[in-house]
This record gives sequence, structure tokens and C-alpha cells, in this order.
Amino acid sequence: MTIDAASLRVRLARRMAESGSLSDPAWRAAIESVPREAFLGQAVFRPCGTAWEPVRRDQVRLDEWLDLAYRDETWVTQVEGIDAASTESSVSGNPTSSSTLPSLIIRMLEVARVESTDRVLEIGTGTGYSTAVLCHRLGAERVTSVECDRSVARHAAASLRATGWSPDLVVGDGLHGYAPGAPYDVLVATCSVRSIPFSWMVQVRAGGTVTTTLSGWMLASGLVRLTLAEDGSASGRFTRDQVSYMLARPHERPPHPAFFQHEGTARECLVPPQELEGWTGRFLAQLAAPSAELMTTEDGLVLWDVATGSQAWTERVSGTWAVHQHGPLRLWDQVEDAITTWKAVGQPDQSAFGLSVTTDHAQYVWIGDPSGPSWPLPV
Repeated sequence: MTIDAASLRVRLARRMAESGSLSDPAWRAAIESVPREAFLGQAVFRPCGTAWEPVRRDQVRLDEWLDLAYRDETWVTQVEGIDAASTESSVSGNPTSSSTLPSLIIRMLEVARVESTDRVLEIGTGTGYSTAVLCHRLGAERVTSVECDRSVARHAAASLRATGWSPDLVVGDGLHGYAPGAPYDVLVATCSVRSIPFSWMVQVRAGGTVTTTLSGWMLASGLVRLTLAEDGSASGRFTRDQVSYMLARPHERPPHPAFFQHEGTARECLVPPQELEGWTGRFLAQLAAPSAELMTTEDGLVLWDVATGSQAWTERVSGTWAVHQHGPLRLWDQVEDAITTWKAVGQPDQSAFGLSVTTDHAQYVWIGDPSGPSWPLPV
């Protein structure tokens, strides 16, 4: 049987269009043309219980590999710094690089409103597939991409050369951007950040845009597009998309000792912990307690502040919820205040939220407009 990768690309583009994740004809042409299988290397990881199992290209049929490549799925290519092609056995840990699902790549680019004449800085080359999609639309001379991991960057560069693209590829910390190529019209990040790096702000021209996912240590996120003003400030609204990317490595949670639960002071919860199960509820909790991690237990939730050691944990008591708080920060009080404020203005989805960066580099997320309820970001 003849395997036709081109027809699989056309099928993928059609399905993306039918789902509403692909509307621009230029991006559709890119999806139909760029061979995703060329960017997956010799192996990818798939989940296997709590571990990651390598799927090797030379151990499956060609039709199986191409079917995998043209699913609208994210394929993990590295776990805790271990490349899928470098191991025969399952590994445990967190993904550190991946080939993002094509529909999310296109959604980011459509939110960014990339035009054919734009010069684009991509933060996070990854496998190089999204870089190739940009090159197809813009031409390689208009694309600069930064990758922090040398091994990942090397594989991406080889794949891009093999498919005929030669963008400006940089190995370095993407949070620093790439000043020699500035100014850019558009910056798009394929990693999440806790706040907008100042380097991005000064490398994008006035009137240009930054599109990224804002995330944090509770792993809640929101997709936002900022427009840079002449005075160096920036502002923009979040979309209602429920998307997430891996945190940029310098923004990841620092290592810490094992968690030990303290009794603390107890009271009845004014907001039940189930509020944090929703996409927007967890995003609000993260804004209210930006240096806290969130863990789930059989009895409820635990918030643990990395900076101060403060903690809050919930439990069922006589048919209601109680919270125990310990340490200098009253984490649950902060979360309750944020969720109560959100409910008071009608519980809007994240498209009602916005992000502003002031001329003195302060950053805050707001509801409604910049003068509405707001929460500062860690900088």
C-alpha cells in the first residue's frame, strides 16, 4: 500500500478547518505543505500510566508513524532532558520539549494576527515544526526563533535544513529574546511565562504585538495578545481559549523540601474548593497567590507558598468545607477575595480579562478594563 503523507496533511487541514481552529487560507496552505513527520525525529514519548514510553520510528510501520504524525495531538519529544530517541525504556518526570498539536500552533498565530510582511520572533523553536509553518507563510528571512536547549535546537536545525528552510536560529534563553534581530513586528511564545520579560517589550516595535500564554505555579493559564504603545507600555485582552504550554524553564517552580502539613488556624470556607476546578477559578487563584503551588488530596486542596512556606488546606467537616491556614500569608483568604471579586462582576470568562504593562514595568491583570479589579504579576 502506498502511503501518501500529502493526503494526510490535506486531511489534517480539513479537520482543523471543520473544528474551527483554522480559518486563514495562508495557514491552511502551510499545514497542507509542511511535513510534520520530518520534525518528530526518530522517536516520541506517549503516556504509559504515570511514566512516558518511547515510540520509535524504526519499530512501527510507516503508515502507523504517519498516522501518529498527522493526528492533531501534542507529541512529547523530551522528558526531564531525556530525548525520546536516546532511550529504549520508559522514563518518569515532566515533559521538557514537545511537538505542539497543530491546531494550537495555528490558533496562536491567528490570535497574533501575523501578516505576510511581518518580521516574527518565535520564543521556543522546539522540534522546528511551528518555525517551518511560519517560514512557509513569511519566508525564512522574516523568521527568527530562539531555543534554550542545545540538543533540541540541534535537531530542529537539522529538520529545518532537510525541509528546505533556513530561518535565523538562536540557541539561548528565550526570555532574553534576540536583540541583534530587533525590532520585530510580532513576538509569539510557544512557552508560558509568569510575567512578560522586559527584553520582549524593548525588542518589539511600537504598534507591534506580543502573543503568549500567561501561566504560573498552579499551572493555570490564559492566552493574551499585547500591543506595544509608543511610550513603551503595553496592553491587551485574553482570549477565552483554554490553552496551555510548558512554563519557560527559568520561570519553573524552584526545588524545595518535602511538604509537611501544619494544623494552622481553621475556619469555614467562604468559597468551596471546587471553584478552583474550573479554568477561570484556578486562574484567579493563581493571580491571588502567585508564588503558591496547588496540590489535590483525597480530602480537598492544598496551597503551598514556595516563597514563605505558608500553606492552606481544605477538608470536609460536617457536610461543609473548612480551611486550615498556616504561615505569614493567608493564602485561602487571598483566593477567596479574588473569586468573590470575580463573582461580583458577573463571573465572566477570560475574554473579559486583560493584561497591562506600565512604563515603569509594573504588570497587572484586570477584569473589564485597566481601571477595574486587578492583581499584580510577579516581576
